[in-house]
Amino acid sequence: MADSLLLPSLEIVQGLLQTPAHIAPKYFYDSVGSALFEQITRLPEYYPTRTERQIMAEHGGAIAQQVGAGATVIELGAGSCEKAKDLCQLLAPTHFVAVDISTEFLHDAVAQLRVALPGVDVRALAADLTADFALPHDLPQQRRLLFYPGSSIGNFDPAQALELLQRLRGLIDTDGALLIGVDLLKDQGILDAAYNDAAGVTAAFNLNVLSHVNRLIGADFELSQWRHRAFFNALESRIEMHLQARVDSVVHWPGGERRFARDESIHTENSYKYRADDFVQLLARAGFARTQVWSDDHAWFALFLARP
Repeated sequence: MADSLLLPSLEIVQGLLQTPAHIAPKYFYDSVGSALFEQITRLPEYYPTRTERQIMAEHGGAIAQQVGAGATVIELGAGSCEKAKDLCQLLAPTHFVAVDISTEFLHDAVAQLRVALPGVDVRALAADLTADFALPHDLPQQRRLLFYPGSSIGNFDPAQALELLQRLRGLIDTDGALLIGVDLLKDQGILDAAYNDAAGVTAAFNLNVLSHVNRLIGADFELSQWRHRAFFNALESRIEMHLQARVDSVVHWPGGERRFARDESIHTENSYKYRADDFVQLLARAGFARTQVWSDDHAWFALFLARP
């Protein structure tokens, strides 16, 4: 247990001592952060969730026909499992595994899913997708479908995304597949609005990471001294989220501290936006040679069904 607590603390401290400072986006997802993100998905400015659901509604039958009934579905970054429930109703899988880093939120979601899918072997697996993780040893190896919705792959830079996709390829046999949601490149105004909503929910989500870090490493961040900042970096084709210091401050934790000048920032998240052809090429480099793509009418978002 001590080792499991030490590793996040070490990672967070190392990130805070960098120039510029950063906090990995996986630390957004304590129980409060997970609930805030669910609110974000329902905001009028935040198009990815509703657009992905629209694609599933329009093309779910075709996807189900390609995958076939009776598969084992493994959802990565499962969150509330709402998307998985819709997918499972289409596919009628024998097994379902929800994988997420937010343990408490995950188990609540899985308990509800067991009620909705009484004929399915539903399980929860608390795991960090940025590290190696093992699926349950008794889970069928054949006909696994990895389901990774929401464009969370965009949180990884291209080299990290390739590494993750290669690890995912290792979780399936030649008869398996990956169904992954990807946010596509689009007008900058749409992107900026999606990460700077009028209600301030994304700002609250971003600031909550400091509360989580306070608990994890015993730090003393004062949330009122920080502001949310998000913008599109066209050169890197990504949205960047930062927390910017409102005033000069010193943040302490056991054994260390970091001084922040006014307007200095902590980089908390990237969200890369892809062209569909570029993502197909990335999948091919990871070992997924056959890919089908479904998108919405505006080409804002896409679902990729990728096979070895």
